[in-house]
Amino acid sequence: MKLIIQIPCFNEEDQLGETLSELPRKVAGFDTVEWLIIDDGSTDRTVEVARAAGVDHIISQGHNQGLARAFMTGIEAGLKRGADVIVNTDADNQYPARYIDALTKPVREGEAQIAIGARPIGAIEHFSPIKRLLQKLGSWAVAKASGTKVDDAPSGFRAIHRDAAVRLYVFNPFTYTLETLIQAGRMGIPIASVPIDVNPPTRPSRLFRSTGRYVARSAKIILRILVLYKPLRMFTWAAFVIALPGVLAFLRFLYLYATGEGGGNIQSLVIGASLIAAGAVVMVGGVLADLIAANRVLLAEIRSRQLLDEIRRARGE
Repeated sequence: MKLIIQIPCFNEEDQLGETLSELPRKVAGFDTVEWLIIDDGSTDRTVEVARAAGVDHIISQGHNQGLARAFMTGIEAGLKRGADVIVNTDADNQYPARYIDALTKPVREGEAQIAIGARPIGAIEHFSPIKRLLQKLGSWAVAKASGTKVDDAPSGFRAIHRDAAVRLYVFNPFTYTLETLIQAGRMGIPIASVPIDVNPPTRPSRLFRSTGRYVARSAKIILRILVLYKPLRMFTWAAFVIALPGVLAFLRFLYLYATGEGGGNIQSLVIGASLIAAGAVVMVGGVLADLIAANRVLLAEIRSRQLLDEIRRARGE
């Protein structure tokens, strides 16, 4: 079996050397361990540092395309290079490499096809209270949208079996962590959580430059994920919230009409009818979105089969 450890990088010359120095070349259950760097348009010495450290594969994207795209580029590159299992980790050495053996264990033993390194969110000192809350909210959103339970859904430290990797695709251009787990849950791919610790931070986060941006971006991602993967449920709730005041206004008019006072309260009828009609339109939108979501699943299946064919050709099978 071959394990490929991938690291998406964007201007990581200061941190990458230390991260690579701790990566293993031997992991229990694997005949070969290789390293893969995805250079996401770095303008510093990231590539030179990777080469000097003996990285086996370097994929350059030419210009910065974001973490989600770099992650998917690495997944496809790893599969085409014969990976049976791919481990994704961060260039800033947040995730201790000593946990790679434990992380891959449930995957190589067949207990799961995706294993997530679960950080002790409540005990991480450099996480602010709002960040801890949003980390937990992200895991809640994944649980609701996928029907799975993951202790730390936003964690980027994960091991993915080849059979699961070919079926994953990220629509969100910003980050891959939540969306890939929701896809896996909806496709019935078994997921496991593996407790880990974290290293002290080596640099500020590049995904979120301020608490305000973190809150706004995280809320947007979670809402978009729920709408993308649970459209009928989300639109139904939205239609209910819109239509309920309309129903109450309509009932008020009927009551007043029955008591002989309806003539002076025609506005209740107009407002009620308008809100009910708006709720009905939103509900129709939910039905259409649900049909589109079903079509997306079929497209993902077609893509996975095409990717499998490309992998077989690359391996000469």
